[in-house]
Amino acid sequence: MSDTKKITRRSQAWFGRQDRDGFIYRSWVKNRGIPHDQFDGRPVIGICNTYSELTPCNSHFRALAEQVKIGVWEAGGFPLEFPVMSLGETLLRPTAMLFRNLASMDVEESIRANPLDGVVLLMGCDKTTPALLMGAASVDVPTIGVSGGPMLNGKYRGGELGSGTGVWQMSEEVRGGKMTQEEFFEAESCMHRSHGHCMTMGTASTMASMVEALGMSLPGNAAIPAVDARRNVLARNSGRRIVEMVQEDFVMSKILTRAAFENAIRVNAAIGGSTNAVIHLLAIAGRIGVNLNLADWDDIGQHLPCLLNLQPSGKYLMEDFYYAGGLPAVIRELESVIDKGALSANGQTLWDNCKEAPNWNRDVIHAFDAPFKPAAGIAVLHGNLCPDGAVIKPSAATPALLKHTGRAVVFENSDDLHKRIDDEDLDVDETCVLVLKNCGPKGYPGMGEAGNMPLPPKVLRKGVTDMVRVSDARMSGTAYGTVVLHVTPEAAAGGPLALVQNGDMVELDVEARKLHLHVSDEELERRRANWKAPEPPMKRGWTKLYIDHVQQANLGADLDFLVGKSGAGIPKDNH
Repeated sequence: MSDTKKITRRSQAWFGRQDRDGFIYRSWVKNRGIPHDQFDGRPVIGICNTYSELTPCNSHFRALAEQVKIGVWEAGGFPLEFPVMSLGETLLRPTAMLFRNLASMDVEESIRANPLDGVVLLMGCDKTTPALLMGAASVDVPTIGVSGGPMLNGKYRGGELGSGTGVWQMSEEVRGGKMTQEEFFEAESCMHRSHGHCMTMGTASTMASMVEALGMSLPGNAAIPAVDARRNVLARNSGRRIVEMVQEDFVMSKILTRAAFENAIRVNAAIGGSTNAVIHLLAIAGRIGVNLNLADWDDIGQHLPCLLNLQPSGKYLMEDFYYAGGLPAVIRELESVIDKGALSANGQTLWDNCKEAPNWNRDVIHAFDAPFKPAAGIAVLHGNLCPDGAVIKPSAATPALLKHTGRAVVFENSDDLHKRIDDEDLDVDETCVLVLKNCGPKGYPGMGEAGNMPLPPKVLRKGVTDMVRVSDARMSGTAYGTVVLHVTPEAAAGGPLALVQNGDMVELDVEARKLHLHVSDEELERRRANWKAPEPPMKRGWTKLYIDHVQQANLGADLDFLVGKSGAGIPKDNH
């Protein structure tokens, strides 16, 4: 390797110094027994690890990181693992989404401030994936993603049990008197029986699929089970590949082009992916400098069919998806619509990676011309109730409810919902529209997964399993139902949602892309004059910074001052 190459590496601004500071940088790293020849100009690879026992989805990442390190060593690189804030969807309150942007700042600053030439991102649980991609995009060094993989299928009383999706189903059965509390508790140990993230097409599986569809990983990243040895092989090969990417100066912005995001939108439709992907891809695009907006989700993906028969939209689980051929088999089915020139992390195009992918089970992965569900992408709604947009996932909705007008039953916030939804005196029936306010980015705060509101027990006892629900919240990708989400502007920001009252008529027409509140403009203005913004839950720290600077959902809910990137410039010395 030439001296020129050594000097141009970021790491050599630290380790290539022949002075006092170079002594300091190298000497302290040597305290682990690192030989001097590791500082000879070889690529220094950061392994950005979101391991945490408080993030159960990512609790196996210590072992995964070791496989990446082996791959880096094998390719002649020097791996250095570092931790960043880990976001666990299952334990973190009030919502992991409140901290996505904070974690992205941790990632960005950790990469830029350290002697790293390239980065491997270890991510699994919902918000760890977009947080790491957003942070890395703002630096734009060679980067490759490795997802932790889904857990094995849940097994309960002879049947399949999907994480998240099964919880929503069974909890409603308990509330409706169809399942005992003892049976409910028994299912806890049956649902999550191995390392890995949700094995339904929830947000974790969706975002792992988006990483692969964007070209930010090696082929196969989306679906290999966490405990399958082939997940370790993927990690090791990713360690090898990142060294080559540094040598090629194959930076993130060469992969994350407009074509890559369009392909990801198409793939999200084909897999019945989570509505959360909308917000995350908008935020990632904003960091890398690609012009992507909410309308693109409708224009590019909504007419496309859902090909994947997977919970919550279908029957199977991620383990079955992998055995059927995984995401490459889905992408192959999208031949007529995919942008075949988009590059992926292995240096090949996404299409070259997938054009010969086999499909081993047509009941799991359907053909493009014989889809599981037609026109099943994310639908973007507009109307006087959501001037800047709202979204719905038709593939997870009840078809008969996609055009519906009903009387609003209003909950002012999530506390109000939990307090009153089980009240037998609640004036509600199955024709009503449940409306939830103040659960958006500013209101929750952090835009909690409260949008899939539980149905009232009096409705459940009739055998009804779905109602139209409208909110400025998100919902778990594992959830289902005729649920309108991300209403923008949110209630806490003074959007029209804040003005809805009990008894108002709300019209949903997904085919017409319409969400309309049947209240006159004059009446809405009268109500607005009496509206007062809710008090923020905290007036200091991260929550205050977040509320003061978070953008609305249609812009990706990033902080306004984080949009864009600062690049990989080398900071001044610390002495």
